[in-house]
Amino acid sequence: MKISIVTTMYRSAPYLKEFYERARANVTAITEDYEFVFVNDGSPDDSLEVAVDIHHSDPRVKVVDFSRNFGHHKAMMTGLAQSSGDLVFLIDCDLEEEPELLGIFHERMRGTNADVVYGVQESRKGGVWERITGRIFYTIFNALSSDPLPLNVLTVRLMTRRYVDSLLQFREREILIAGLWAITGFDQIAVPIKKGFKGST
Repeated sequence: MKISIVTTMYRSAPYLKEFYERARANVTAITEDYEFVFVNDGSPDDSLEVAVDIHHSDPRVKVVDFSRNFGHHKAMMTGLAQSSGDLVFLIDCDLEEEPELLGIFHERMRGTNADVVYGVQESRKGGVWERITGRIFYTIFNALSSDPLPLNVLTVRLMTRRYVDSLLQFREREILIAGLWAITGFDQIAVPIKKGFKGST
């Protein structure tokens, strides 16, 4: 079984090495057949250089470099398209979502028919206004959609290959990826987690 770890980079240089080391420690506890896919979304810092250095030390790290910033959602979809694993672990690399969730999600998926295990934030960070506007967005989206979007969905998720392939069938140019996660279907399991702060360990 091969596992792909997919992440995007934008001003990510301070976190990349720790992210890689922690994620690699977790994936090798499950399988030695793994790959990383780092997508540089036009980052103005030296994220690309750090990622290339990691690639030189571990050829199983792929680096995709955008010519400019195309946005988080398109970068994630590109990373998924470049992945080849039987399971794909999508996560932000700023350490707000802990790389150790890979092992937790993998254990949660085992013995089930689920194609996705994803994180849901226990309590939304930010000020009162941010929390209110976030709730308004979810309320409006769910009122207009036949596929309700769970509240406070996070990027971090473990997905089967067949789910990822189905997700990649959507060719819309303007992507609301959280909406695609919902309408793609399949059995999905939500796991409440506490989101940390950038660079937290």
